[in-house]
Amino acid sequence: MAKRSDTSWKKDNPNTFLSNSVQKADRAVKQAMTHPEEIAVEHAFNSISRADKARLHAEQQDEPANSVQQNKEQLDLIKGQLNEANGIVKDH
Repeated sequence: MAKRSDTSWKKDNPNTFLSNSVQKADRAVKQAMTHPEEIAVEHAFNSISRADKARLHAEQQDEPANSVQQNKEQLDLIKGQLNEANGIVKDH
């Protein structure tokens, strides 16, 4: 049987997966804000959707509430930033 690497173990941890998903969503939203094009905004929406699913999964797995809450707050902030970027795209 193949040995599991540290990377795959970290990815399997719901809380770590949530943190990584939020970080990716943050980068995607920053990209959409600096390059307000439809494809960048769509990518950011998709990243946020994946992060939301990761948050729900972490909550269902009874991950530490303070960590999940911190990531949820960051995700809410990111969603607000994306709405601003989406407004810029629609105005053009």
